[in-house]
Amino acid sequence: MALQIGDKAPDFSLLNTEKAAVSLSDYKGKKLVVLFFPLAFTGVCTTELCTMRDSIADYNDLDASVVAISVDSPFTLGKFKAEQTLNFPLLSDFNKTTAQAYDSFYEDFVLGLKGVAKRSAFVIDAEGVVQYAEVLASAGDLPNFDAVKEALKNC
Repeated sequence: MALQIGDKAPDFSLLNTEKAAVSLSDYKGKKLVVLFFPLAFTGVCTTELCTMRDSIADYNDLDASVVAISVDSPFTLGKFKAEQTLNFPLLSDFNKTTAQAYDSFYEDFVLGLKGVAKRSAFVIDAEGVVQYAEVLASAGDLPNFDAVKEALKNC
């Protein structure tokens, strides 16, 4: 069953690009945007994360933090973050548990790849409750960033 608005967000503890653990509970008392993306260094994922990078001030103005999660290793994500000068944490769900907990998971992806995060966006309020959930059927689509910002304004 997909995560719905009003559900408690599943906790996670994942490694960032500096190989330090980052948990949902680290953001308790703060608004958080959680983005899942399929794979670093791919076209749509790069567009999505660079869009977020270029508009991070909007999210800061809404008193929200942002994290982006993929099944890539922390080492791959570190290279991707540096190359794209991303200004928010990238987290490695290498073991694929968080993407599954958020119902954002492809069992089968393109090119015969298995176990990849679906592109999705969640807004989690200061109490850890989902206020926006968008899991995209097509990896070629981008999240509705305007709807994400609207949800942040309302929580």
